[in-house]
Amino acid sequence: MDLQLEGKTVVVTGASAGIGKGVAQEFLREGCIVHMVSRSLENLQAAAAEITSESNRVHLHPLDLSVSDNVNTLIETVGAPDILVNNAGAIPGGDLQAITEERWREAWDLKVFGYINMCRAFLAAMSERGSGVVINVTGLAAERWDAGYVAGTTGNAGLNAFTRAVGGKSLNDGVRVLAVSPGPVETDRLITLMRTRAEDDFGDAERWREYFQRLPDGRPASVQEIADVVVFMASERAGYVSGTVLTVDGGHGGNLSSYT
Repeated sequence: MDLQLEGKTVVVTGASAGIGKGVAQEFLREGCIVHMVSRSLENLQAAAAEITSESNRVHLHPLDLSVSDNVNTLIETVGAPDILVNNAGAIPGGDLQAITEERWREAWDLKVFGYINMCRAFLAAMSERGSGVVINVTGLAAERWDAGYVAGTTGNAGLNAFTRAVGGKSLNDGVRVLAVSPGPVETDRLITLMRTRAEDDFGDAERWREYFQRLPDGRPASVQEIADVVVFMASERAGYVSGTVLTVDGGHGGNLSSYT
């Protein structure tokens, strides 16, 4: 299927690792010009070298998007891209008493307010042009509430509601706004967390996959599976999809049992 993405400009945040890096790679495979954004230039350079040899189609932007002024810096540099994928941010786990106000605000400055500020700036530019796509990568905790991940549950739920509200009107200006909400994804970060946990629980880090036995198909999603969905939803093949949240979890959200 021709997704008709060749030559499109794409901004991907949180692009130096995990889902963001996978999404950037897939857009490059489709012939896009990709702007990769993350805090560390060193990490961006390593990621870009890993996913492509065509350096002329990759632009690196080492910016901390929890700082509002950096959103303005980014849009002044790249202009209005055809596609924006908001993916930056990792909200820490912990219950209401474990997550202090300072930690909560710090996490939300990037994952929640970062997304909102990026949408505000880029949606305005896209609307003025009359075309564009914004995809917010959120997370299953938005729908599968977890007191032990309270800041993430609340933040992702808020971003899903934000996406539905903004995307429910944006198509009138020619811009689609939607969210892709993955369940557990086999990123390097998740593997490291599970290996540490397996070492603590079993004395054997190699038993980390046992934590996923109760997931659909006995595994988390792959980065590739999430990236494929994001890229397809960004294409005109999904041209009437806006103001919605697409959950990619193998049906896990409908199963009340925990993978842990």
